[in-house]
Amino acid sequence: MEYIKYFQYNSVVILSYFFISLLVLIVNYISHDSLNKKLFSCYRSSPFNIFTYVRMFTYILGHKDWNHFINNFLYILLIGPMIEEKYGSVNLLIMILITAFVSSFFNLLISKRDRILGASGIVFMLIVLSSFVNFQAGKIPITLVLICLLYVVNEVRDGLLKKDGVSHFGHLMGAVCGCVFGFYFM
Repeated sequence: MEYIKYFQYNSVVILSYFFISLLVLIVNYISHDSLNKKLFSCYRSSPFNIFTYVRMFTYILGHKDWNHFINNFLYILLIGPMIEEKYGSVNLLIMILITAFVSSFFNLLISKRDRILGASGIVFMLIVLSSFVNFQAGKIPITLVLICLLYVVNEVRDGLLKKDGVSHFGHLMGAVCGCVFGFYFM
């Protein structure tokens, strides 16, 4: 147990998000996907059902499988601590919750997808927000322009041409939220 003192829980929001999502993935696997269907996916349901509103936030904790989880959290663990250090834990948590709500709201309003789940929108919010870390007043970072250009073109192309079960609209909403947060906090 003496080795534990060498570890630091250095990013409270990001690490908590990781461990909660990992727990949800394990329990969902044990429940044969019933947990995701009931609580960790966002889909159209009665506006009088309280879980309709809960799922608008909890879907970012659920993942289809191990590969889906790993693909999202490799980026989140790479970029998230830098964002949390720059903007603070409370602000990052608020940004994650707003991004979850905006993505789910517009998905329910516009998209014809059956259900969405996963942290992809959060990943893209963090990617875009990371280009603001070294922002200087009065200057637009070229990294922001390139990320947005490459990302938007790729997501629009994939959204129109691929039938891959991925919510490209959710990715775009995450990127838009990241851009809005970046300009708001500069």
